[in-house]
Amino acid sequence: MSRKQTPLRPYFEKMPEIGKALTEAEIKRAQENIDLVREQEKILAQEAERVKNAGIPAKKVHERGGMTIYDRLEYLVDPGTWSPLHSLYNPRDNEEGCTGVVNGIGKIEGKWAVIIGFDNKVMAGAWIAGQSENILMVTDMAKRLNVPLVWLTNCSGVKLMEQETVYAGRRSSGAPFYRHADLNHLGIPILNAIYGTNPAGGGYQGISPTILLAHEGANIAVGGAGIVGGMNPKGYIDAEAARALIDGTKSFKAKDPGRVETHFDHTGYFREVHDSETGVLDGIKDYMRMMPAYDPAMFRVAQPAPPKFPVEDLNMILPANQKRPYDAIQILSRLTDNSEFMEYRPDYGREVFTGIAKIDGYPVAFIGNRQGVFPGYPEYANGAYPAVGGKHYRQGLIKQGEFVTLCGRDNLPIVWLQDTTGIDVGDLAEEAELLALGQSLVYSIEQTELSMMCIVLRKGTAAAHYIMCGPQANNNNAFTLGTPLTEIYVMHGETAAAASYARRLVKEDEAGNDLTPTLDKMNQMIQDYVDKSRPAYCAKTGFVDEIVSLPDLRKYIQAFTGANYQNPRSITPVHQMLLPRIIKG
Repeated sequence: MSRKQTPLRPYFEKMPEIGKALTEAEIKRAQENIDLVREQEKILAQEAERVKNAGIPAKKVHERGGMTIYDRLEYLVDPGTWSPLHSLYNPRDNEEGCTGVVNGIGKIEGKWAVIIGFDNKVMAGAWIAGQSENILMVTDMAKRLNVPLVWLTNCSGVKLMEQETVYAGRRSSGAPFYRHADLNHLGIPILNAIYGTNPAGGGYQGISPTILLAHEGANIAVGGAGIVGGMNPKGYIDAEAARALIDGTKSFKAKDPGRVETHFDHTGYFREVHDSETGVLDGIKDYMRMMPAYDPAMFRVAQPAPPKFPVEDLNMILPANQKRPYDAIQILSRLTDNSEFMEYRPDYGREVFTGIAKIDGYPVAFIGNRQGVFPGYPEYANGAYPAVGGKHYRQGLIKQGEFVTLCGRDNLPIVWLQDTTGIDVGDLAEEAELLALGQSLVYSIEQTELSMMCIVLRKGTAAAHYIMCGPQANNNNAFTLGTPLTEIYVMHGETAAAASYARRLVKEDEAGNDLTPTLDKMNQMIQDYVDKSRPAYCAKTGFVDEIVSLPDLRKYIQAFTGANYQNPRSITPVHQMLLPRIIKG
């Protein structure tokens, strides 16, 4: 008779339960908060719809017998697994209203992949400003998660009238070619479904992946017909040159360079050619079935289970009023399997929580800010002032550094739940070494090979936004999410206005001048901070990779976790882990 059990069953099968159900009174009081969340969600939904409708109408593509990028994604990705990223990203404020690519993480044939495709409704998928940075974020994500990168290429090349915004530079549209080489070197496969005409830059993008599959009407080439027919050494175009251009274009119009008969029959670059658009996607699915992936049972420590409390409660628990405290463990209890959490050093560094939870049965580390007031803490203040939740103090920074280091030893992916106002300041804080301890936390993060994700629940402020795995942590941060309540700034607008104009106020006051002009400038600065820290602005500028509704946060955490355990580069056998034993003592 065989007997089996999950790894380290005494530690993981049943972990401490957290959270509690909301009372009727709490639900009633939260209605205003729900309305404020819905207001932001409406703004974000309108922005998302605007981006989706960018370019020519989808109807036109359908009338031509084609599929839009959104049609292709719907056909390719397993239902219910698509988690879009960079939906509103448009840092150069392009007239197109987007960066011309659509990307995210999802399952194909049961396996996680990072997926990116050109929006063929927007200038036939041309290179436009901001797109190269978008692509770099996606290649970074595939590298960090060690999962396949899937391309849906349909790129008409550079938007020539704005070539200076995309062509040259260290992080330009050329960089993805080198990034693809990097991924291939690391053994991370890149699958590419090729559609339409892809000249010049579109051609290079098309050929640099690992495996190329093409639609019968597709082509990739060093140069398109317009380029071949437009070589002109005079430095200007006259009537004679125009006639040569006309003749050259006509001669190439019948047969575009780099068509299927070249790259399948002669060069052999195309691995497969299909006579339907869906056939190409079916080919991608076939190759995804070949991709390396462990059976989930290899790493699961328990059977997957939903939280005990509804994820919709999050809209009531997280206050829209940034100054209002809340119970951070109530947030966590709506995200983890069975609402369980094994906390690390709960009585030390009380302003932050650290510990292990389960997501879909996999062990995952969580770090987050607690809220409220902590009398008698921090210890180095000797009662001069109490600790305020959201700030970081000596013990909390030490605890986070320790915990991250141990997670690195045990190969536990980390989810950061950030709602921070900064690091404690002043002479006492400096004497307590907070400057060095903040950098030590960054060093602890960088010394690991862990993949991490960050969720800015409400506030990402000052250096604390950096040390809690903000999106600048390129070696570890797979992606950062915001919520409808997210604000990201170096400091609150009122604080910034005070810092900028305090001396001016003193000077004007001593001179007996009217303070109104200075106050107007201060209030304008405050409003500017508000306008440039809203969720939609954070998504547009890349402060976060996506703004996600609070009930959808668990879905993204599940995607992050599943991708991490699909084909990990480094494995710690669960029975050899230290963290659960250190927690238990």
